[in-house]
Amino acid sequence: MIATWLTDTFDLTVPVVGAPMAGPGEGRLAAAVCAAGGLGMVGVADSRSPGWIREQARLAAAPGRPYGVGLMAWALQRDDAQLDAVLDLRPDLVSVSFGDVAPFVARLRDAGLRVAVQAGTVGEAERAAAAGADLVVARGAEGGGHGRDAVATLPLLQAVLDRVDVPVVAAGGVAGPRGLAAVLAAGAVGAWVGTALLATHEAATPPAARQRLLAADGADTAYGRVFDVAQRLGWPPAYGGRALRNAYFDRWHDRLDELATDDAAAEELAEARRTGDLDTAYVYAGQGVGGLTEERSVADVLADLGRAEELLRRFG
Repeated sequence: MIATWLTDTFDLTVPVVGAPMAGPGEGRLAAAVCAAGGLGMVGVADSRSPGWIREQARLAAAPGRPYGVGLMAWALQRDDAQLDAVLDLRPDLVSVSFGDVAPFVARLRDAGLRVAVQAGTVGEAERAAAAGADLVVARGAEGGGHGRDAVATLPLLQAVLDRVDVPVVAAGGVAGPRGLAAVLAAGAVGAWVGTALLATHEAATPPAARQRLLAADGADTAYGRVFDVAQRLGWPPAYGGRALRNAYFDRWHDRLDELATDDAAAEELAEARRTGDLDTAYVYAGQGVGGLTEERSVADVLADLGRAEELLRRFG
């Protein structure tokens, strides 16, 4: 077994955190990651109620293993009811990212909870550490879903490890044992893994989206704000999203000002989401998507990631 700060702190057998993906990352997926020896996280979208968080947290906690919940700072700035629910639940790890995290990190730390913060630049990592984060997530531009598009994972990880004194996990493009071995060898205490879990049996990923994911390769993703602007979401402009490229993205990615006021285009996306039209609706995924070749269980994915120990021994 690979022993790091992450495995020792949360009693894990694999140094992997299941990324808190809003949508696919519900309680069932988090529970499966926990049962397989990683740290499962429930991903909370800005629209989710405190009741939904409590329900999904109960599912995540069912294996009796440590679990976590992921929140978004920009959403908490509008309404911190989600934070109150998490403070009541007291999960083993709370992720707060994407915005001014300091007030929320302080409240969580004051309550005795461990906190992780995702960082897409060295400055963001330094601010997270200064705010009191127990764990910094060095999230590179390869990562799926929302985050910065500033620096790739490996350059970011190296710089963050040199500049902060708290444990660091790597996120973005870690989709198999070679990726996990690489970031561990660099000094990370583990990996924050999302895309590799999207096509698992336990993920809340719709069947049509699974097929798109399994057919894609690493060059089939695109980064931008098209889907957020079309839905009038409150994401700060610095945090776009990486998704599978489709016709809707290509049509609008350089016309965001126009899209922001085009109600017909907004309704087109809403209808596509209702009907499952993935030439218009989005499937968030990172550049590691090329590693998805078949539907597997979470246990199989984590067992495969655990082969990083063998690679580290082999290559010294």
